[in-house]
Amino acid sequence: TSSMALPTTSALTPDSFTEDHNLLRAILSSAVTHGASDIHIRADAHPALRVGGELWPIEMDPLTPEQAESMVLAAMGSERERHEFLTEHECDFALADPGVGRFRVNAYRARGGAAMVLRHVKEEIPSLDDLGLPPVVKDLALRSSGLLLVSGPTGSGKTTSLAAMIDVINSERRCHILTIEDPIEFMHNGKLATVSQREVNTDTLDFERALRSGMRQDPDVIFVGEIRDALTMRIALQAAETGHLVLATLHARTAADVVHRSLDLFPAEEQAQARAAIAESLEGVMSQRLVRSVDGQGRRLVLEIGVGTTRLKDAIADPEKTGDLEDIIADGEYYGMRTFQQEAVRLVLAGEITAREAELVVPRVSDLHLALRKAGFRAAAEGAA
Repeated sequence: TSSMALPTTSALTPDSFTEDHNLLRAILSSAVTHGASDIHIRADAHPALRVGGELWPIEMDPLTPEQAESMVLAAMGSERERHEFLTEHECDFALADPGVGRFRVNAYRARGGAAMVLRHVKEEIPSLDDLGLPPVVKDLALRSSGLLLVSGPTGSGKTTSLAAMIDVINSERRCHILTIEDPIEFMHNGKLATVSQREVNTDTLDFERALRSGMRQDPDVIFVGEIRDALTMRIALQAAETGHLVLATLHARTAADVVHRSLDLFPAEEQAQARAAIAESLEGVMSQRLVRSVDGQGRRLVLEIGVGTTRLKDAIADPEKTGDLEDIIADGEYYGMRTFQQEAVRLVLAGEITAREAELVVPRVSDLHLALRKAGFRAAAEGAA
């Protein structure tokens, strides 16, 4: 396999530094310089950088198990984190270096050796326009109450999109924003709003406890880093029903799947009640993916959006209509809605992504190619050929 030729890493050899944490710092500095989104550190392997969506090994010797162990422990900022890693073999934490940057980190063990993946979190909060998010996202962010759910795989930019939305609220509403995160990734300084950011395991024990306590902290807007269980979802719904705007992430493939996943969190005997609560509270649902841009030099956001119209809420409330959610989203262009397929077709026709990349985000590849042919894409390609 080829390795990444990084001019600033040609001197990155273990002999170049007296301490392993200096080597780690140099790797992170090079990663930031070259626009890497993620850095992989693992025993008996080359450190690797994810640039433009692809993973490239750094041209240096593989790390020894001792080096990897030392680097992982040096990255941790507290004895609690080190104890958790040494006893439980995995740990989530944040690493901030004023001279390099801020990183979200997951440390773990692989084949008995220490390993970690660090995601670079940019210090500056991007705007909605910077991210290519449509106007409806700002409209949803400025709702006074309700539930807004964002989904997507790891690395799809959910946290960045939500940070941009929180920044809009911070800039335009005089309110109290409470965030519950694991870990804190973007630092929000108060603008028009007052912002209280709480980190799980540092400022609170868990999401559920922080969310329950947060209801007594006079919040107007609550951001929950991730809804993982029925109890957290139940409290989030209660908050949304009582006049708060709740933003949260959830693991799901599509906007329609977000609804199904939310219902699946609850036991069977509670699903009818949960269905009614979600239908009542849901203001919007977003699902997103990142794919390579057509020039291969960056990545492009592909976004699916559902807005809580009467028709969409009715489909959530009625189990016999829930299967129509994708069609409702596809028909909701007037309200700013769009499906992955509609957005993928638009980006292909605009020359921003290739049809091959579009295939990675749509639920049915055959439908994508049919839509492209109807739009004349195939004829244009054949004419060019």
